[in-house]
Amino acid sequence: MRSADGGVRSAALRAPAVGVSALGRVRRRLLPLMFVLYVISYLDRVNVGFAALSMNEDLGFSAAAYGVGAGIFFLSYFLFEIPSNLVLQRVGARRWIARIMISWGLVSAAMMAVRGIHSFYALRFLLGAAEAGFFPGMILYLTYWFPAEERATAVAQFMTATAIAGVIGGPVSGALLQMHGVLGLAGWQWLFLLEGLPAVVLGVVVLRWLPDGPADARWLSDEERAWIRARLDAEHARIGPRAHARLRDAFASGRVWMLALLYFAIVVAFYGVGFWLPQILKASGHLGTFTIGLLSAVPYAAAAVAMVVVGAHSDRTGERRWHIAGPALVGAVGLAASAAAPSTATALAALSVAALGIWSALGPFWTWPPEFLRGPAAAAGIALIN
Repeated sequence: MRSADGGVRSAALRAPAVGVSALGRVRRRLLPLMFVLYVISYLDRVNVGFAALSMNEDLGFSAAAYGVGAGIFFLSYFLFEIPSNLVLQRVGARRWIARIMISWGLVSAAMMAVRGIHSFYALRFLLGAAEAGFFPGMILYLTYWFPAEERATAVAQFMTATAIAGVIGGPVSGALLQMHGVLGLAGWQWLFLLEGLPAVVLGVVVLRWLPDGPADARWLSDEERAWIRARLDAEHARIGPRAHARLRDAFASGRVWMLALLYFAIVVAFYGVGFWLPQILKASGHLGTFTIGLLSAVPYAAAAVAMVVVGAHSDRTGERRWHIAGPALVGAVGLAASAAAPSTATALAALSVAALGIWSALGPFWTWPPEFLRGPAAAAGIALIN
């Protein structure tokens, strides 16, 4: 005999209008908040690139020392990424994402206290440890709500935050650098302080606003919750025989390691733009920090539009490989062209092409891991890839 709950799920799954309503509400209630969280996350991660415009000179950092400090973030991020995502799966997204945001916001603001190379390295290391698990946790969280055929669009809409962070972060960071001398603080100190504290505030918002999953979403009707659960259950049943569910399966999977290698290549280019764009623009002409901030928004604006278009087209066609390979190739061509750019205008154009391609590959890419990972294997595998 079918249970009452099973009957509701079955009926909901057969009602297309219920699915449209459910996913529409999820998009309106969750994606804007997740988007804002990721804007702040990405801004706090790469604002060191803008701070370096004056911080390096103030503290006597060489380009090599700055590069090590910018990169050491990822050492602690790597070490704590998998444990963090496993904790998120166990205690729930609401509490763990809030913890991540509050701790990283405090560390990011504390960057204003950097006095030399050792404190710079130490705080960048702590920032990576504090933020570890945020992004793979968000990717895992999206799999709780969106079926596979909707996921590239959802991921792309969420990840446009990195591009929008560049659009608004460049001008804002450039303006904050103009506060040099206010209350005896350098402009880069104001930048770290005023861009770090919003993460703490949003961490409190997450505790009150973010449900752990559809079962906790009071703003969904019973039929809408049943539709989401039935759709995801059907998807899990379809791929169940070939899905990895145990923790050790994620580490033993050749596909996980292949995707990690592929993502490594994408991310090298991704942060090549994020960390060095202000420096490249500064070196290409005699530009002030505010002008550099404004020009830095151009590549990110191009990326924001392109990644949503590519993600939606990937979902509509169901094709993933070429929606990753094509944009990645475009990004590579743009980066190569930027290395030989003879002027600020051509460097900006080349970097815009690079950003457009690199960012567009991200939405389709993150639809792959949930296709063969479940449960603890999904939490660990997504974190390992990232």
